[in-house]
Amino acid sequence: MPHPLILASGSEIRSRLLSQAKVEHSVVVPRVDEEMIKAALEAENAPPRDIADTLAEMKARRISEKNPGALVLGCDQVLDHKGNMLSKPVDQADAINQLSALRGDRHALLSAAVICEDGKPIWRQVGQVRLRMRDVSDAFLHDYVERNWDSIRHAVGCYKLEEEGVRLFSGIEGDYFHVLGMPLLELLNYLTLRGDLPT
Repeated sequence: MPHPLILASGSEIRSRLLSQAKVEHSVVVPRVDEEMIKAALEAENAPPRDIADTLAEMKARRISEKNPGALVLGCDQVLDHKGNMLSKPVDQADAINQLSALRGDRHALLSAAVICEDGKPIWRQVGQVRLRMRDVSDAFLHDYVERNWDSIRHAVGCYKLEEEGVRLFSGIEGDYFHVLGMPLLELLNYLTLRGDLPT
């Protein structure tokens, strides 16, 4: 009998990806102090990949401990630019500064997913996508942020490729689902091999 799947994330896009793939799930948003965890890991010089993985595990573990027998999926995404990790913007000025630093250069999006069962991790994956941003003008960046602020204020890197943000880029190398914040194909393969999804 398939195990119930709980998505430990408040991300609408992650839940939508699962629903569109016909993966039944419920959503429980974990209470995790992400900024405190990030700050502690950065103080230890942890690489962005490890930070994304740790945050995904913390979210999954928190909900898993309260839901025995369920599979709990925690996710996190970070942006790695030359070894520096960028987070969600605090305001429009911060978004413009971040995009200014990224333009004309390459960066990587790291999308981590961890499944916990009975409070213990049983599967993990960190997907990576490399993106190259066009050298857009200051005027375009300012206008872009102003037009899209309500949408990008919660987005790592201050853009959404599924929206106008795609115009910022000249090249993308990797899995589109990783850009959206979930290694979906790897997750579906794992759930299928477990027998939790029909073949």
